[in-house]
Amino acid sequence: MKILVMGAAGMIGRKLIERLLNDGQLRGAAITDIHGFDVVEGSFQNAGSINVSMTAGDISDAAVVDALVENQPDVIFHLAAIVSGEAESDFEKGYRVNLLGTQNLFNAIVARDEYCPRMVYASSIAVFGAPFPESIEDEFHLTPLTSYGTQKAIGELLLADYTRKGHMDGLGMRLPTVVVRPGKPNLAASGFFSNIIREPLAGLPAVLPVSEDVMHWMASPRSAVGFCIHAAEIDGDTVGPRRNLTMPGLAITVGEMIAALEKVAGADTASLIERKTDETISGIVANWPRKFIAERAVSLGFSAETSFEDIIRVHIEDELSEM
Repeated sequence: MKILVMGAAGMIGRKLIERLLNDGQLRGAAITDIHGFDVVEGSFQNAGSINVSMTAGDISDAAVVDALVENQPDVIFHLAAIVSGEAESDFEKGYRVNLLGTQNLFNAIVARDEYCPRMVYASSIAVFGAPFPESIEDEFHLTPLTSYGTQKAIGELLLADYTRKGHMDGLGMRLPTVVVRPGKPNLAASGFFSNIIREPLAGLPAVLPVSEDVMHWMASPRSAVGFCIHAAEIDGDTVGPRRNLTMPGLAITVGEMIAALEKVAGADTASLIERKTDETISGIVANWPRKFIAERAVSLGFSAETSFEDIIRVHIEDELSEM
């Protein structure tokens, strides 16, 4: 089993490779090779009988991407993208990386005769746009109101069409906002959802740029990796022709997040959060969906946390237990 992870240096990519190395198998077959690719080179080492290689390059360069599928990996995890805030502020870069990069990957697959890999595509709930019902069901239409959401929605359509034509066996995952992200803040407009938990748990101050009544759809990094694994293994015929699924998650307000932090880590930790409204971020977040009923994904075996306290404890177990 040969696996290609696009976006291998990102948080989910790194954790996915760690999971694959730990499991040693995927889709009922032993993993022999894992190749990770990103704009910067990762640092994984060979593990037992699994050959791990890492390279860096520009996904918008068709020749670079073509070389990545030369050995015809059995499963491709396409996690590579620039994040929402950067895609909105740099219009050209967003389309060059998030759309042209995806087209380059898909076209490199089409160029190879009798090659049909399982393609796991990381989409986003940003494909949906306001106005929203109280809860968004699986039949809700795609009307993104950001460049990032538009780029992901186009990717979903391409994945479905290339799958219909038999060029790949694709499955798209509309990921919730992943919380709590380890490491340093990134350029995602949603980054504060992690910041207000991660920094206080480390004894550091954090800024809350929106009101506490803001509600959002979230899942942990551990759940995000689980989505990837399940998406790689599920039978395509069981999914049917509608290959893009909204992943399960937890709908919770910022105020409820802070209350959960106080319950898990104490009032002194929660007091490290400073309320300081940012009108730009507040405006972006106002156009995001808040709550989903992800019946299709749940019926197909995808699962996530059901309380924010559990999400905090996952972060503590996975990132802080050795500190």
